[in-house]
Amino acid sequence: MSQAFCRFCATPLTFVVVDLGMSPPSNAFVDPQGSDEAEKFYPLKVYLCGTCRLVQLPQYQTPGEIFSEYPYFSSYSTSWLDHVSRYARAARERFELGAHSLVIELASNDGHLLQCFRDAGIPVLGVEPARNVAAVAVAAGIQTVTEFFGRSLARQLSSQGQSADLVVANNVIAHVPDLNDFVVGIREILKPRGIATLEFPHVVRLINNVEYDTIYHEHFSYLSLSCASRIFDAHGLTVFDVDELPTHGGSLRIYAGKTQDGFSKTPALERVLAQERAAGFDRDDAYVNFDHSVRASKRAFLTFLIDAAAQGRRVAGYGAPAKATTQLNYCGVGRDLIDYTVDKNPYKQGRLIPGVHIPIYAPEKILETKPDYVVIFPWNIRDEVVKQMGAVRSWGGQFVVPIPVTEILA
Repeated sequence: MSQAFCRFCATPLTFVVVDLGMSPPSNAFVDPQGSDEAEKFYPLKVYLCGTCRLVQLPQYQTPGEIFSEYPYFSSYSTSWLDHVSRYARAARERFELGAHSLVIELASNDGHLLQCFRDAGIPVLGVEPARNVAAVAVAAGIQTVTEFFGRSLARQLSSQGQSADLVVANNVIAHVPDLNDFVVGIREILKPRGIATLEFPHVVRLINNVEYDTIYHEHFSYLSLSCASRIFDAHGLTVFDVDELPTHGGSLRIYAGKTQDGFSKTPALERVLAQERAAGFDRDDAYVNFDHSVRASKRAFLTFLIDAAAQGRRVAGYGAPAKATTQLNYCGVGRDLIDYTVDKNPYKQGRLIPGVHIPIYAPEKILETKPDYVVIFPWNIRDEVVKQMGAVRSWGGQFVVPIPVTEILA
């Protein structure tokens, strides 16, 4: 590949945070009938921009190749449904939303969050480029535009009278290769005094908790609060408040409005910015040992699996999230060490994990085969999985969490 450049400020990228080798697209699940066909692999090499401090992956595929059809449906996680319901209630109260308002969600998925607003009598509009996922939202009565969001679509919607009192963008900004166009689009679609809230995994948590499996090709950017604020400032938006969230291994929810509207910055914002500076995330210091920590995590996972195999123990997985593709391919783990994994999402069942070809079944498979260990790949919802699959312990089975260092749960 030729020289990579920062997607925000165009600085040449030279500082490598971690190199996870070659990996297939995380959600390119394989049909068993075509398992002998060649798969595409791309580098998973993460860079830090020395100018704006944006942590990022170069782009190898277009958004259309990745997101036109998408296997993730938010409604399959009960903890996520609880999370968005709480958010919707809080946003209605804080921003005094009502029948006169419009809530626009970017990457609205299957529409569950917008249903929370609609059911309270608030007009809503979803923007979701994945046709298969958008169809579910439309069937639920959520008006949805099936396009990628950016400046052009924002101007089109605004010209049609669809400007937003609240723009919601949960776990999407990291998926956008053209950050500048996306953020300008948010500014264009907001009403005067309108608010945008965005949730994204906090790069501080990714580094400190060795969450390397959350690195995959559809995650183009890994944001700190200071970097996100810098990007928004450059496009006429002010980040004025932040919430620290437990979701996805540690996330931030930022609140932004048009700079001209004069929003006052909160003590919470200043506190998190100070924490990032104190931890060295405004310098190279915080990143220099990450690659070493990742390799130690890999060795611990492989040691567990090899020891289990040597003892004749059977290992299965729970979940087929994108993070499983990264971890299994980076660690070189196939069916010799993990028999299969399961997932609640019917879209994934009957297919194979990209690259390593571990088969995916419905959760009932675990109850049928009674493995000795169940590796929880979506470790960010470990409590939900342990509760849902509690029967595993009835035959002496144990749950295993592979990140940051492999742990057998008591």
